Amino acid sequence: MSSDALPLPEETHNPRAAWRNPDFTLFQCSRIFSIVATQASIVAIGSQVWDITKNPLDLGFIGLSLFLPMFLLAPITGLVADRHDRRNVVRVCQLGIFISSILLAVLGFFRVSTAIPIFAVLLLQGTSRAFWGPASQGLLPLLVPQKDLQNAVVWNSIVFQFGTIAGPGIGGLMLLLATFDGIEHYEVVYCMSAVLMLGAMICIRRMTIRPGSLEREAISWETVIAGVKYILQRKILLGAMSLDLFAVLLAGATALLPAFAKDILGVGSWGLGVLRASMGAGAALTAFALTYAPPLRNPGMLMFLCVAGFGISTVVFGISDIFWVSIVALVLMGIFDMVSVVIRQTLVQTLTPKAMLGRVNAVNLIFVGASNELGEFESGITASWFGIANSVIIGGIGSIVITFIWALLFPTLRNYTGKEPLAVEGEPTETQKAIDEAEKKLPTATG
Repeated sequence: MSSDALPLPEETHNPRAAWRNPDFTLFQCSRIFSIVATQASIVAIGSQVWDITKNPLDLGFIGLSLFLPMFLLAPITGLVADRHDRRNVVRVCQLGIFISSILLAVLGFFRVSTAIPIFAVLLLQGTSRAFWGPASQGLLPLLVPQKDLQNAVVWNSIVFQFGTIAGPGIGGLMLLLATFDGIEHYEVVYCMSAVLMLGAMICIRRMTIRPGSLEREAISWETVIAGVKYILQRKILLGAMSLDLFAVLLAGATALLPAFAKDILGVGSWGLGVLRASMGAGAALTAFALTYAPPLRNPGMLMFLCVAGFGISTVVFGISDIFWVSIVALVLMGIFDMVSVVIRQTLVQTLTPKAMLGRVNAVNLIFVGASNELGEFESGITASWFGIANSVIIGGIGSIVITFIWALLFPTLRNYTGKEPLAVEGEPTETQKAIDEAEKKLPTATG
């Protein structure tokens, strides 16, 4: 038999497939710098605001300040990502976060006695993050072949979770080292964040990809709201996004970690850094395991089980007054959340045409931002009403209830097997006619 007649060996699963693309590597280097910078800053901001006001509601205002720009600007942030080079959009947004870090350092240096100017700077940072999110998420599918997309999504999540581990840990440690005569010098953390953002901008500049404008239709109301229409017509996407929104909105405990660390657990700023890193540690370990795993089986049902597990772990965290038990609860929250995130992100990236990724991701990030940043505001309000620990327990129970209700409301998501068709390739326009046409080609993904 000639060599030409020999069957070709099947390609084995490569857990590092996405890293074969140099632009993907640069993109992830930029992300880790950015994430560590922002996560370290959040530790310092939470500690600074708590020391100034001792009011849990003000901790909630931190999340609200970051969420409001994302919500108000959502109609244009996704359109900007689809009409301009997403690489350049990311660089401009990173510049905005760099400037906000410098402003926070100035406020820290002058020891402001009110949290209002801090919230004002966070509005600027929130505006930058509002444009950054859709452009960054929209770049990801352009960096790897379609067959490596789930691997890229998992590694994308690993990098994020690594940043959520390293960032808070570094921020808490630096606050500890920069404490003199009982005074924490927050400006040290903010200056470090500014330096890291410069590194992030350099990495993005070195990328060779030039996606250009993917949306060629004239700007109209139809093109602006196309992402919303697309999600409403895909019940499987709507169910996944809204489940995350309401479950994490109710069960969010991260905003109250400064109060838990300093007043309930008594572990101070260093302990705060450990608590904030614990959830990321659980998520990162899970993400590493997922890189070696084949595509998830029955991911729809698995997503519901993980969200319910997230709520149960939240209840345990709210009940605990023992440091190591609280750490274990946060690690479990990270594990359950990681699986849910990978399933949701893979759904969004594979069931969305590339020309619409900016707008669909903008809507997705509203759901994610609402569940995280707005969830922090909700936590601050409920903590002021019911007490810090009680608010977390009530939120965890609410998350479990939402999971069961959503399992009944969205059977398409519950029965999702991962074998449904991918998004229509080519150059779909964003008019209603094009959306309807895409709908016809995705009969099993509409619910």
